[in-house]
Amino acid sequence: MKGLTLALFGLLSVAQAQIAFLPLDSRPTTRILPQMIGELSGKTVAAPPRELLGDAKLGANLEGLKAWLETQKDSEALYVALDALAYGGLVQSRSSAISAEEALKNLEPVRQYAQSGKPVYASITIPRFPDAKNRPRNLEVVQKLLEWARQGTFKELRVTWDDALKGSPAPLEGAKLAQSAPPNVRVYPGADEVLSSLFASSMAPSPKRLRVVYSDPGKVKNVLPYDGLSLEDSVKLHVESNGFQLFEGAPDLTLYVYNGGDSRKAALELKELAREGEVSVVDIAKVNVGTPAFWKDLRTLGVFHRLSSFAAWGTPGNNFGTALAQAKLWLEFGNLEQNRNLLAYAYQNDLLYSSVVRFELRKVFPEAALAQTGLGSEAARDWLMKRSSRDAQLRFPNGEYVLESIFLPWNRSFEAEGALELRPAGE
Repeated sequence: MKGLTLALFGLLSVAQAQIAFLPLDSRPTTRILPQMIGELSGKTVAAPPRELLGDAKLGANLEGLKAWLETQKDSEALYVALDALAYGGLVQSRSSAISAEEALKNLEPVRQYAQSGKPVYASITIPRFPDAKNRPRNLEVVQKLLEWARQGTFKELRVTWDDALKGSPAPLEGAKLAQSAPPNVRVYPGADEVLSSLFASSMAPSPKRLRVVYSDPGKVKNVLPYDGLSLEDSVKLHVESNGFQLFEGAPDLTLYVYNGGDSRKAALELKELAREGEVSVVDIAKVNVGTPAFWKDLRTLGVFHRLSSFAAWGTPGNNFGTALAQAKLWLEFGNLEQNRNLLAYAYQNDLLYSSVVRFELRKVFPEAALAQTGLGSEAARDWLMKRSSRDAQLRFPNGEYVLESIFLPWNRSFEAEGALELRPAGE
């Protein structure tokens, strides 16, 4: 969210050091959200202009990104989604016709950065099935990057598989890659949230104790859509990837997984857990949406603004990685105002837009029309702003967050990018 991001930059004018961050593409969930999470550390996180990053139709401006990377030589470290440079973005990693040799050549600036002695934290995806046009090519690139990791190019490399629906070979491909991976490589389900997890595990390396509570414990063995693993196995991998340790006693954090069941009962259970200590919530009852009745109860019970983090915007893996990364950095650095900014972001993006407004938008404006012009007409822009503003106000002890603007960055209804303004209490 632009407004929150600008506010965060202002708060960090005396930051300790700068981090270079090259996102997967231009979506808010891969560009703005990880940047905000990284800045919970108190360090500035510099990202390239949105115009240089890929979208659903056009790949990234590779020459522009390479030039931007040249300007980051004085940064403390580089966090990079390698698909952006190798292919032009996540979508292009499935469709690009370039060879493995060309993709690796595009990644040479990353290797040059690493030769300066500064750490590089990187991610690369195993592509979605059946969308990938040249799966063997992508796997060849990943294999080569395992060699780079072994040689020390990467301080850490995450190899994650993207959207593994039933029948996807990705989980088996990942398991095979993991067998030959060096110690500085992790392999697990994910894509959009990975750099957030790298921020958390590297900036707050001390392990924290985590207890996991499920709203429906009877479903922990069920295979998750898009992850391709059981719920408990996916949670375990994301817990480890964010620098937590599973713990049965008094934890530093409780992760509450809302995976279905009675939402009112779950909210009451969560209220009791919040009285005991820090709690983060992931809502995975459905994919890419939150559960309105659940989060309404959380607000009514006065729990929402007390959470360490909340995520409901994506696939289960997206949500686990995002919520745990935010919570890890919150526990480590205690940046209260910025953490509230992130909770406000989750409320507007995950709960209001993704779970309510998006579906109403699709009834009023056909998706085919959005693909051509987005919300190009004044009537369409007015509709989205008025509808999104109706429930957007979120009150915290420090003030009220109000929606200032909202648009569709990829000319489709799936994601929206909004600007929030914090109006301090008493004004």
